[in-house]
Amino acid sequence: MRFTRTTQVAALAAAGMLALSACSESSTSNNSASGSAAPTNIDCASGTLSAEGSSAQNNAMTEWIKQYQTACPDATVNYNPTGSGAGVQQFIAGQVDFAGSDSALKADEGEVEGAKQRCGGNEAWNLPMVVGPISVAYNVEGVDQLVLDAATTAQIFSGSIKKWNDPAIGALNEGVTLPDAAITVFYRSDESGTTENFTKYLAAAAPKDWTKEPAKIWTGTGEGKEKSTGVQQATLQQANSITYVEWSYAKDAALGIAAVDNGSGPVTLDATTAGKALEEAKVVGQGNNLELDLNSAYTTTANDVYPIVLVTYEIACSKGLDSTQSALVKSFLTYTASEEGQSLLEGLGYGPLPSSVDKKVQTSVAALQ
Repeated sequence: MRFTRTTQVAALAAAGMLALSACSESSTSNNSASGSAAPTNIDCASGTLSAEGSSAQNNAMTEWIKQYQTACPDATVNYNPTGSGAGVQQFIAGQVDFAGSDSALKADEGEVEGAKQRCGGNEAWNLPMVVGPISVAYNVEGVDQLVLDAATTAQIFSGSIKKWNDPAIGALNEGVTLPDAAITVFYRSDESGTTENFTKYLAAAAPKDWTKEPAKIWTGTGEGKEKSTGVQQATLQQANSITYVEWSYAKDAALGIAAVDNGSGPVTLDATTAGKALEEAKVVGQGNNLELDLNSAYTTTANDVYPIVLVTYEIACSKGLDSTQSALVKSFLTYTASEEGQSLLEGLGYGPLPSSVDKKVQTSVAALQ
């Protein structure tokens, strides 16, 4: 049985509360890369850099900031993981120097134009920096391994499948004793890029079962919890529950992580299977604006590709910041896109950018003015 010891739950819940009280969603990870040597080949800048946005990349940001500030003691970098929507809003309002977002700026919502105005009439670029697999994380009594496909996942999160021993789940899990228990679904109640990417996957891979438009605001069934730590802790403490959350948060809480059947057998989530998903992505942005289309990953039938992934973009002014802030943004993002910066990600529960994508990101960062 999973998570029945009160002491384990209490300790992890307390850890979550401490993280929140410190205004940080950084997980208490056993996968920390904190033992890594400080980077040695950085063109440091000085001053204070402020950024805000995606909670999905917060564990990566925490480690990157630590390493960067060790190498560059005259620089201070602050990152507030308030969620993608809030980060974009704060960037457009000129309150932060760059934003982290799990979706690219949207023209039809006024974000592209708003960002252009914030950048003094210059373009803001979407720079992919973190591959964040989205786990379908669960806490089901007596179940240590679970397989789901897109259709069954969509039916669970839309509310049409209500019990764990539903025949559709049973057909994918032969030999597993599924409890005759109601499914408790937890979802992100805040405006979330993780929600948007998860619903993009459901809409692309299971269009008959998920008919709603993908969005940062949840439109399925369940009980809402704020931020990644909120759904992580709720699932940890509630038996027979399920959620969608970044891989690093599921790993840190030792939640079950469902394998995904794309039609050719179950695919277990790891850095390799998630990284292969991004290799199928297409760059749809122009020039140094590197917006990616992940639909080919969502709809793959390959037996070695984990399809539910998101990419966190750093959204930065191509030019238009004052010289001090521009130098800080360029210096810090040069490090995060570097081989040294990307090499830290797997140990933190992320996937590094494929080299073909990373080279384009490095070129774009070098062009920031």
